[in-house]
Amino acid sequence: MATFHFDLVSPEKLAFSGEVDQVDIPGAEGDFGVLSGHAPVVAAVRPGILTITAGGAHQKIIVLGGLAEVSDKGLTVLADVATSIEELDRQAFASQIAEMQAKLAEKEGSELDRELERLDHFKSIEHQLNTTALH
Repeated sequence: MATFHFDLVSPEKLAFSGEVDQVDIPGAEGDFGVLSGHAPVVAAVRPGILTITAGGAHQKIIVLGGLAEVSDKGLTVLADVATSIEELDRQAFASQIAEMQAKLAEKEGSELDRELERLDHFKSIEHQLNTTALH
């Protein structure tokens, strides 16, 4: 399988840089996979689990929004937050979800819609962490 270069960057760190076989991205318009030779594209990233496949091994990283760009140089994901499954403080993540739920009463209109959508994404991540072999 042909490989391509992938960089995953967050404000805190370069979370990943190297040659990969495939990257599956939680896109705002739907999840999508990137392989070598993918057409150029820029896409918004929603909160979810990004999967990196290299040499038959899979690495899962939680991203909380951002931007993905596929070009002839490879793939770059600029993530608002990028945390490996192993580094995630699950208790703090659960507390963040509870706090988001508590603040919903303060929101209205389109702001409420955005917050509900974000909360759904966070709950989806938590559900995946609790019900799969990721933990």
